[in-house]
Amino acid sequence: MAERSKPIVKGEMAPDFSLKGQDGQDFRLSVLRGRRVLLSFHPLAWTKVCAQQMQSLEANREAFGSMNTVSVGISVDAVPTKNAWAKELGIKETPLLADFWPHGQVARLYGIFRDKEGFSERANIILDERGKVVFIKIYEISQLPDISEIIGVLKKL
Repeated sequence: MAERSKPIVKGEMAPDFSLKGQDGQDFRLSVLRGRRVLLSFHPLAWTKVCAQQMQSLEANREAFGSMNTVSVGISVDAVPTKNAWAKELGIKETPLLADFWPHGQVARLYGIFRDKEGFSERANIILDERGKVVFIKIYEISQLPDISEIIGVLKKL
């Protein structure tokens, strides 16, 4: 897979990928064609803002589902870490994907890997039913993404 030097942009087709979720099961993006997808990248598990970001995905699963949207969290943490973290946070339904090895490959594919730190940007990327990017926002690492903004974007699609 080719690495991007700049973040993916609105209007581009999202590269397909396969990662393992916190349950060790394979998750392939292309399987979700026909549904919208929220890719919610976060730097690292076991950090306060990342925990709040992932908990907001879980808390809004029904709202996402009513808009034909699947949300997933993605970070460079390993599957066992994601599994323990999901249990700690009470996340039972939202896939938390491990972009662990090759390290940050999906974040690199989407042009949001931070080489200096070794993790991804904090970012939300929304894909339409065909897999095209319809929204991307990169946040300050310390900033909690506003889930109501994401829900507003989905309502307008």
